[in-house]
Amino acid sequence: MYIKNLSQSKSPSNLLEEFEGIIQGHRDGHGFVVRDSGDPDVYLPPNEMRAVLHKDRVKIRIVRSDRRGRPEGRVLEIIERSQQPIIGRLLQESGVWLVAPEDKRYGQDVLIPKGATGTAKTGQVVVVELTEPPALFGQPVGRVTEVLGEVDDPGMEIEIAVRKYGVPHEFSEACLSEAKALPDKVRPADKRARVDLTDIPLVTIDGEDARDFDDAVYCEPARVGRGKGWRLLVAIADVSAYVQTGSGIDIDAYDRATSVYFPRRVIPMLPEKLSNGLCSLNPEVERLCMVCDMMINAKGEIHAYQFYPAVMWSHARFTYTEVAAILANTRGPEAARRKDLVPHLLDLHDVYRALLASRHTRGAVDFETTETQIVCDDSGRIEKIVPRTRNDAHRLIEEAMLAANVCSADFIAQGKHPGLFRVHEGPTPEKRELLANYLKAMGVGLSISDEPSPGEFQAIAEATKERPDSQQIHTMLLRSMQQAIYTPINSGHFGLAFEAYTHFTSPIRRYPDLLVHRVIKAILGQSRYQLPALPTPGEAHTKLARRLASRVKEPTEKPRKASAETQAWEAAGLHCSANERRADEASRDVEAWLKCKYMREHLGEEFGGVVSSVTSFGIFVTLDAMYVEGLVHITELGGEYFKFDESRQELRGERTGIRYAIGSRVRVQVSRVDLDGRKIDFRLVTEGEDLMVRPPREKSSAGGPAGRTSGKSSGQAGRAERSSGPGSKGAKNPERGARPPESVPRSPIQALKASVKKATAAAKKKTSKGRKTHR
Repeated sequence: MYIKNLSQSKSPSNLLEEFEGIIQGHRDGHGFVVRDSGDPDVYLPPNEMRAVLHKDRVKIRIVRSDRRGRPEGRVLEIIERSQQPIIGRLLQESGVWLVAPEDKRYGQDVLIPKGATGTAKTGQVVVVELTEPPALFGQPVGRVTEVLGEVDDPGMEIEIAVRKYGVPHEFSEACLSEAKALPDKVRPADKRARVDLTDIPLVTIDGEDARDFDDAVYCEPARVGRGKGWRLLVAIADVSAYVQTGSGIDIDAYDRATSVYFPRRVIPMLPEKLSNGLCSLNPEVERLCMVCDMMINAKGEIHAYQFYPAVMWSHARFTYTEVAAILANTRGPEAARRKDLVPHLLDLHDVYRALLASRHTRGAVDFETTETQIVCDDSGRIEKIVPRTRNDAHRLIEEAMLAANVCSADFIAQGKHPGLFRVHEGPTPEKRELLANYLKAMGVGLSISDEPSPGEFQAIAEATKERPDSQQIHTMLLRSMQQAIYTPINSGHFGLAFEAYTHFTSPIRRYPDLLVHRVIKAILGQSRYQLPALPTPGEAHTKLARRLASRVKEPTEKPRKASAETQAWEAAGLHCSANERRADEASRDVEAWLKCKYMREHLGEEFGGVVSSVTSFGIFVTLDAMYVEGLVHITELGGEYFKFDESRQELRGERTGIRYAIGSRVRVQVSRVDLDGRKIDFRLVTEGEDLMVRPPREKSSAGGPAGRTSGKSSGQAGRAERSSGPGSKGAKNPERGARPPESVPRSPIQALKASVKKATAAAKKKTSKGRKTHR
């Protein structure tokens, strides 16, 4: 079987070009160099990977084009070795101690000399610091610096992820001592120069499992201009009152930049005394807050606003489910228990509907996507994966927070004070062209202009929502957009259709929000906020800086040199954006590990699903009941030649014309789970095939309880992970002679077919021998 890519492939015209980049290893032994320029990655064969490791920075030269049309490189110089520690399992083979990295992209085991194992025992998960890098004829050497525990210990996947991605998870002594010295409650002196809002029935509305409450809301009808409207108060925990610029707590908070959320565990940005105590708007206690006080008219437009520091008293802690029940039935049991607060909730609902109408008027992008929640038992094992249902209570709080964030951005812009905006730019020219071609190929009557507006995206979404392929179209619309970043240079928020937008509402868990609070206070006090001397940016910062630099167009005229203050704010924004990405990657890694472990219990079972992504090497399918995604490799799609149509984002069979596109419904069998690689492989189930579900083997194809592989992946996903370029080729279908994966149970019919085929082949061989002898 092979794949044709309908997009034009170009042979590299830049042979012998030299450039720098970051090594990205592959579990099969080869690797890639991710270029700083953002150009296509360069392939490195296994022999070029012997002296380098994943994440090393190198200088390379393109020497040839490989058989797949990819540029192939040769390492000229190792510029910088990655300082990130390696996490793996300590093993002893023939008297030699070594650590097998948990991240198989490192490709080589690390030798541990005698006496460098510390207190670690065989089989335990450890952290290793390299003492000698790899060489052409020598493995890397290291020493054990930390013992994490046994591989099956509850929460081990989180311990691995925080170290794998360099997430700070321990507070400094200075931070902890400062937090310990803070008061346990609001003192009389803290209330000076603050507005007393303790008599206003502000309430918090959060999820059932929320532990910190950083926002409270209140609404009442009011006359706005000459018409009716509302007064909306959004009160946010005043973290800046307790976290002083440049203090030990502040340095740790900046280093983390965000709280990181895992199933059953949170690594907070602030010490618990602040995040769950002094700065959490718990019910029926006094708390310091910053308030955005808004007047909103009947059209949902913000007519006026003001900011001020205040002291508040939360009158209730509501959950989304409870508020949704009250709004749905004001005479129900939930409403009866909160009788005094029901009128204010109804006012909140009214202002929400006005804000929602304003959202539609300005053309903000509003796609409904399915978010999932992993429910674990006490030992950390997944019990189930359920969809997060969004109701009017979720949307009510979301619109209130958006309004406060818009006012914050406007206040900073009007005050002409540097600060961090939350910027979301429109699609790049490349993504815009890809989307336009896709919409044309799919017969969508609408398209996007050269300078598209959010309203164009929303119009396409509305016009196609009744089509059977609406999910596919909406997914492509979302994927064409860029990720939002923090920057002092405001260029608006494309998705929300705001000219200026920032983050003000979550200073307990996001450092940019804390900076916004400080800037607002400085403007109120007619002073200027100065950023402290910030720590050296980390690897995530550098990586994002290079990625963003590749997007910048050549200036038409000579730019003015940015001031030191502007450069400091740019660095802070870049740091916060990069660490936001880091937190997301760590969370996704843990979720993928948990889902893989969960699916190992379902090896051989069949499920219905929907194609969620199409590549040149196969289709990704999300299971209906499980909300778990896995790969059906191209070799599992039947005895057929497939073409990958980039404009339509689909695989199409040349002979049968069968098509696989986003949104296509399929039935699959769980064929293989690779716990180390965080990958799940499915096998397409064709009609009329009698599959028998057998219990999974004790030792899975992912390495069994030991969790160790030989370094070469037997799965299709590992080999195809980065082979999605033009001209990628698959192997023959297993039904055409290749052995199916060991973990796929055979049905009686399959076994019978195999035995008949074997007997026929033997008979042919015997006959052939006889003929040759006769001649």
